[in-house]
Amino acid sequence: MNGDGHFDGFARLLHWSMAVLILAMLFIGVGMVASLSLRPVLLDIHRPLGIALLLLALVRLFHRWRHPPPPLPPDLPRLQAMAAKASHVVLYALMLAMPLLGWSMLSAAGYPVRITASLHLPAIVPHDPALYAWLRGAHGTLGYALFALVQVHLAAALHHAWIRRDGVFDAMARSGRPHRDAHDTGADTVRPTVPPQD
Repeated sequence: MNGDGHFDGFARLLHWSMAVLILAMLFIGVGMVASLSLRPVLLDIHRPLGIALLLLALVRLFHRWRHPPPPLPPDLPRLQAMAAKASHVVLYALMLAMPLLGWSMLSAAGYPVRITASLHLPAIVPHDPALYAWLRGAHGTLGYALFALVQVHLAAALHHAWIRRDGVFDAMARSGRPHRDAHDTGADTVRPTVPPQD
């Protein structure tokens, strides 16, 4: 938080860049299932993006710990406040779990976790076909859960922006710096002194 009820610039950069990457990952995942011909290309994109999201999620958690988010509006119903906090916990858990499940799934299948042509990540679980099948199912199920949670998160953001108009959306969308009106000049702030009339 930057002291005026808004997220700081780095937090906003992390939020919006991760939002774009998560949406891209979800649609890439759908494309990998829907198209066998595009699957190899999409998989080569999916792997490094997943690791990038894992690293960004860790950075974001650390930054959130060092710079706590602005408080929710005091008039927000308690149930909504509890739901907001719970959804953020689940969202962070999924952002960490999904890449780790994908990494574990490839490791269990015996596939190299290739990020670039020269960079391969080590296996984090043993080669085990049964474990691979379980991890593949968990990765897919949590992918649907993440997609649903993203939609709920978006709906809640629009609710705050368009219906409640309580500043929650603006706290992440804007810097919080005061905007100077086009007609607001320094001369406008100086009032001429009128001498007293006799």
